Amino acid sequence: MIRVLLTSNYARTSSGAAEFSEPIRVNSKPGSAMAIGSVRGPQLAIGRNGRVHVAWMGAHPEGPEKTLPMLYTRLNDAGTAFEPERNVMQFAAGLDGGASVAADNFGNVYVVWHANPQNDGEAHRRVWVARSRDDGKTFAREIPADPPIGGKPTGACGCCGMRALTGEDGTLYILYRAATDEIHRDMILLASWDHGQHFVADRVAAWQLNACPMSTDFIARTPSGILIAWETAGQVFYARVAPGSDTISRVVAPPGPAGDRKHPVVISNSRGETLLAWTDGTAWQRGGTVA
Repeated sequence: MIRVLLTSNYARTSSGAAEFSEPIRVNSKPGSAMAIGSVRGPQLAIGRNGRVHVAWMGAHPEGPEKTLPMLYTRLNDAGTAFEPERNVMQFAAGLDGGASVAADNFGNVYVVWHANPQNDGEAHRRVWVARSRDDGKTFAREIPADPPIGGKPTGACGCCGMRALTGEDGTLYILYRAATDEIHRDMILLASWDHGQHFVADRVAAWQLNACPMSTDFIARTPSGILIAWETAGQVFYARVAPGSDTISRVVAPPGPAGDRKHPVVISNSRGETLLAWTDGTAWQRGGTVA
């Protein structure tokens, strides 16, 4: 089954089918979806019994404090339409960059974002998780998911994307870019083995940069385990996550020198073949190539 999410519409196709299904509208409020640049946009996850879950950053402020909402919806029981979207953010306001959603086969759904309700710098931004135990019917109040590393808060890079994914066993993984002291833009991998109640953190790759690189990262569930991909200093990399841990295997970079490589995606099949794709030369209001 192939599923496609394009800002506010969802479509699917079965293996061997020549065409996609008729698109289904995801958001019920026109103009409520934010999709600016390469970082911000909707995210999709498949949960128990094939239910589709979608999360995105809202485009219009809501509530008494007039903050941008973190919106979520799911496909209805009949699979014919999406339920009216809901704001799962209860207090951790200050959205920027990307957000993500993950779901497992046990009824757990996670909406993930980074924010700083106090608005006092990237070094104080945190990763937040709103958890559902009933397939997205209800969500608990969000909790922070990013423990300190070496006794110091990691922060979160404001305009960078993040990804969440669950393994076959229900392990929750979150990959994001830090902003420690606002100069250490390291990639951080979080893992939780108790359905998002507690997390451990591992520094995947270091990068000292006193600026936001506006990068994205990727996590894939493959027949041979969890793969992650990211950018550091104009080069893209991928690695395999060791089963039952938050540590990674040997880091692999594609041939060729670093330059302006961004937005990597990695997948693998049952034969052990791995495909790494990325963009070359893209930037704000500037196109590039796919490699």
